[in-house]
Amino acid sequence: MTDYLYYVNGAFMPASQAAIGLNDLGLVRGYGVFEVLRTYGDRPFGLRAHLDRLAYSAAQIELTLPEAPDAIETIVHETLTRNAARDVTIRIIVTGGASSSFLMPEDRPSLLVLLAPVKPYPAHLYTAGATLITIDAARFMPTVKSLNYIPAILGQRRARAADAIEALYCDAAGVITECTTSNFFIFKGNQLITPVQDVLPGITRAAVLEVAGDLFEIVERPILRSELAEADEAFITSTTKEIMPIVRVDTQPIGAGRSGARTQRLQHSFQAYVAQGSNPLFHQP
Repeated sequence: MTDYLYYVNGAFMPASQAAIGLNDLGLVRGYGVFEVLRTYGDRPFGLRAHLDRLAYSAAQIELTLPEAPDAIETIVHETLTRNAARDVTIRIIVTGGASSSFLMPEDRPSLLVLLAPVKPYPAHLYTAGATLITIDAARFMPTVKSLNYIPAILGQRRARAADAIEALYCDAAGVITECTTSNFFIFKGNQLITPVQDVLPGITRAAVLEVAGDLFEIVERPILRSELAEADEAFITSTTKEIMPIVRVDTQPIGAGRSGARTQRLQHSFQAYVAQGSNPLFHQP
């Protein structure tokens, strides 16, 4: 495995030697926020949008960024250059930093930039489709990408036990929001429907909606569990999954139980969108 150079609080060091203090609030209290994006080749996709969301998340939990977004953007590009990195995920983490009380921030936030290879999902999931399970769990501050991933981890464990790709949050009233690490969409005829309240505003989600706007009618509203029986198609989106068709939720087949023509059309359109050399989501400083 490649021993990437990580950026940790102002210094570059091999991943095998990278560390933060044992009194860091990200470790002892889970106080922090993060972003994950990927590169296509050596180009980071949606970096500026991810940094804007990082700044928003930090503000919502009253965590001061150690550097301005422009400076973090420069650090990310330098990290990629020092590693000559291609097709990697970039994890940007900001924590509350060292705390002598192990509780209260002392205005010493930590900044980490970590790289890892992109691990493609099996091809059959994009052709035959994947399965979800539903869980009744509440995300902490759902519009904030925080380090608190306990509900997501529990959901992922249950999903893996059920041979599913993800867990889909569905409350006792039957309202669906999002998956543990993905946004959720359904097709009803030519309508593309996706929740917009109490969900993390995904960067890939936004790109897919931009692409889909020329192809389908977009409806952003809550989705009810009972609607799944009426859905023609479904899919999830994320940085690493891109657009992955969903053919079953729990025991409920979606549509014909296979990847549908609309989802496939959107997959092809998204791939063409990513391939555009002038795509603004590949902006560099």
